[in-house]
Amino acid sequence: MQYTFPLCVAIMSLNELMNEISNFVSERDWEQFHTPKNIAISVAIEAGELLECLQWDSPTTSEIMSDDKRLTAIADEIADVQIYLLRMCSLFDIDPIENSRRKLELNKKKYPAEEFSGSSRKYDS
Repeated sequence: MQYTFPLCVAIMSLNELMNEISNFVSERDWEQFHTPKNIAISVAIEAGELLECLQWDSPTTSEIMSDDKRLTAIADEIADVQIYLLRMCSLFDIDPIENSRRKLELNKKKYPAEEFSGSSRKYDS
């Protein structure tokens, strides 16, 4: 599956977004609160809020896509998680794209397609 995004997404680079997040934090003097522990906790909290959007229900992707209110709520929580993850990358000078590619390569070795295609089992089971 190929993903294409609107032009507005292509114009802003990930580095620009990370700088915008850092500026947002700096303008509010929040660096003092952005410790690794606090950011990690915030990721978990926001991920929990993402789960809350789906609690007590098992909608299909198409059902979510046809429900603007629900889709917006999910998108907002995804953004919160993403912002905190990018903030964590900034703290540790981690390139999120290269880091994701590195981890994806590790996962390809851990879960070879020919062995795990169609299976949800864990690599060590």
